[in-house]
Amino acid sequence: MSRARAGSGARGRAGARTPARRERSRGASAHAARALTRRRSVSAPSPSTPPPTTDAPSQVRSHEGASTPRGGVDVPRLRRVCTVVIEVGALQEGQGPVVRLLAVRDEDPLREWDALGEWWPDRPGVIGIRDRRAGGAWLAVDPASHRLAVLLNRADVLDLPDDQAVSRGTLAPASVTGTSPSGSERMHGFNLLEVSPDGARVLSWDGTELRETPVPPGVHMIAHSDLDDPDTARIARWLPEFRAHPTRDEEWPESWIRLLATTAELDPTDDRAIIRDNRPHGYPTQSLLYCIASVGPDGVEVRDHALPAPAHWA
Repeated sequence: MSRARAGSGARGRAGARTPARRERSRGASAHAARALTRRRSVSAPSPSTPPPTTDAPSQVRSHEGASTPRGGVDVPRLRRVCTVVIEVGALQEGQGPVVRLLAVRDEDPLREWDALGEWWPDRPGVIGIRDRRAGGAWLAVDPASHRLAVLLNRADVLDLPDDQAVSRGTLAPASVTGTSPSGSERMHGFNLLEVSPDGARVLSWDGTELRETPVPPGVHMIAHSDLDDPDTARIARWLPEFRAHPTRDEEWPESWIRLLATTAELDPTDDRAIIRDNRPHGYPTQSLLYCIASVGPDGVEVRDHALPAPAHWA
């Protein structure tokens, strides 16, 4: 596990490897910043691992568990990857809300990545989870500005080959340094969750339209569709459970980590699962890690934890 912590006006910096920490996450210092990082390489799966399944070329996913022939009709393409649970606190007198979240990353295990660290020389102070292939980020944080962004793939209507698409990995680092996306016909669909001192919002791009959804106070979930989408099986199953354990509980984040462990009792191929194996659904992605983060007037704190094996809690 690695951790980054920053107080008001402080910046994170890369540090040495450290063992996993068991103590509770506490408030950020107003005068110190630290990012503890370690590199992760993902090894190839064992020969017993079943190969990824793929959709037939003539079909495209239109909703969970179904596919529709193209037939010249724009049908959204779904990418079942990643889950975020977020709580936006009530506004404090003269200050913005405290925002806390749990984010689970799904990715192809063969795609190498780096744990929480300061990986972008052109964006000093920005820390995040880096994708080595494209150089972008799944999650990024700028401790100095108290901003955080998480990228989730989303259904789109673009008939755009992946090798011709612009990487979405630039979105999170750009967002935390003040540049939000405007949408591009060369970029596949996304949900970008942005957290700032003013609160949180989701920017959603489906290939034709960029929409903004403010995240209201309370506990919410988002995956590859809309915020709190009742048709997303994992949201329908687990959002009530997370709402029953709000982060104002003094045991947070352990309370949400324990609940995440409970969700992992489902088979990872079950569409209600948060710790997921998406290969039966037509995608090579599996859950690889989770992050816990808190953003508020006193600073930013984020921790990452790699799962012991793809799609497995223990």
